[in-house]
Amino acid sequence: MLSAAAAVVIALGLAGCGKDSADQDGATWADGRPKAPASRAAAAAQAAPEAPAGQQGKTEQRPPANKANPPWVRPSRPTGTPSARKVVDAFKAAGLKVTNVRDRSADCGPDGLGVGCAELITTTAVSVYVFADPAGAGDQADQWSTEAYRNGAVVLNFVGTGTSVAERKRYDEVLDKLS
Repeated sequence: MLSAAAAVVIALGLAGCGKDSADQDGATWADGRPKAPASRAAAAAQAAPEAPAGQQGKTEQRPPANKANPPWVRPSRPTGTPSARKVVDAFKAAGLKVTNVRDRSADCGPDGLGVGCAELITTTAVSVYVFADPAGAGDQADQWSTEAYRNGAVVLNFVGTGTSVAERKRYDEVLDKLS
């Protein structure tokens, strides 16, 4: 009895190994799904549609800017609002920690952080964002909640810095004196 069961299992296994006319490229299963191609070359040909003449080997690029899709232009800070650099310099003059200073203004747009700021300077202790208007600054400060402080169009962001609440207050006070 055991050998008869083994023979049936082997026969079923071997039956699945053969090829029939339905196994040719382009064949489909009974439910309409395409069967896998017989070779890697056929699989590559199926996966990558043929590029138009003259386009082979080129990668897809963003469409050029037009009226429907204009390039993003970083806004300007409002007149009378201190620059992010001036804020960081004031922190340094007040003896506050401003290590690893980096101008990240390029990250303000949609390809970066996407918050729509006009200027951004980051340090180990705080990031200084300057927005085009106080409303935009307020919206962003609300998102960062207790991890941020806003004065006009300038937002101090302490998210992930580990800066203590007592030290944050000192940064806030220096910003208040600039405005």
